[in-house]
Amino acid sequence: MSLIRSLGYLRVEATDVGAWREFGVGVLGMVEGRGPDPDSVYLRMDDLAARIVVVPGEQDRLTATGWEVADPAALGRLTAILEEAGAAVKPAAGDELADRRVAQLVSADDPFGNRLEFFCGAALDNRPALSRYGTRFVTGEQGMGHVVLPAGDDAAALRFYTEVLGFRLRDSMRLIPETVGLPPSDQPLWMRFLGCGPRHHSVALAPIPAPSGLVHLMVETETIDDVGLAMDRCAKRGAPLISTLGRHANDQMISFYVRTPSGFDIEYGTGGATVDDRTWVARQTTAHSVWGHRFFGGGH
Repeated sequence: MSLIRSLGYLRVEATDVGAWREFGVGVLGMVEGRGPDPDSVYLRMDDLAARIVVVPGEQDRLTATGWEVADPAALGRLTAILEEAGAAVKPAAGDELADRRVAQLVSADDPFGNRLEFFCGAALDNRPALSRYGTRFVTGEQGMGHVVLPAGDDAAALRFYTEVLGFRLRDSMRLIPETVGLPPSDQPLWMRFLGCGPRHHSVALAPIPAPSGLVHLMVETETIDDVGLAMDRCAKRGAPLISTLGRHANDQMISFYVRTPSGFDIEYGTGGATVDDRTWVARQTTAHSVWGHRFFGGGH
């Protein structure tokens, strides 16, 4: 069983923080929060102080994903496991803890250079996160959603995320290289879907090039109307849709994809499957979706 409970937050560096404010609030239906840096944007989905933090920078990229553990004891055990596996673990300094508004935090890179932050004791914001559009996000014990991270070595990815971090392999998808923008090959590529709680997967690992450091983030809403209204807002505000509406074959999510101001995509969906590891059987599929999800520009 993984010591990690869920995906807690994303930290993003952006060349246009204002575009992110408009996108997060006006398109995604999130709520702007408050934070220690007046130049950054703090986007809320629930009672956490921020689920997406966007800081000004010279490039557009994901700087870290934040992963929540239950308490200091769990964080200590996870730190020891990472160090035993040879990972360079860095404890957070006081200013970092204040910036992230957590009690304790350590960070380490996965084998592909993806920065992971592990934390406990997140501060809650007592002000209700009331979307101007009435959007309600599915979070709680499922966390903020899932991320798809670039990982070039399938064996190394599985070893680190399952054997070190304790994620469970929930599903695998066999990909044809051309469909993800890679040169043709007679060898299939594997996309791995890994979970740490009831959400079908909190992280997926794929050999998909991602200049921003992130293939996509998925956020889940309570109703299909939330999804449809978000699609309408994309059209009204000119946010670039990357796909049509569709339902995924593995986690059953009904969703569409939209491009963020930082170049990665957000999957915006509803109705995702939850699993019980006592009965779950990992399978593999070559089908990305049951229906829909026709991609306009290649990526997902």
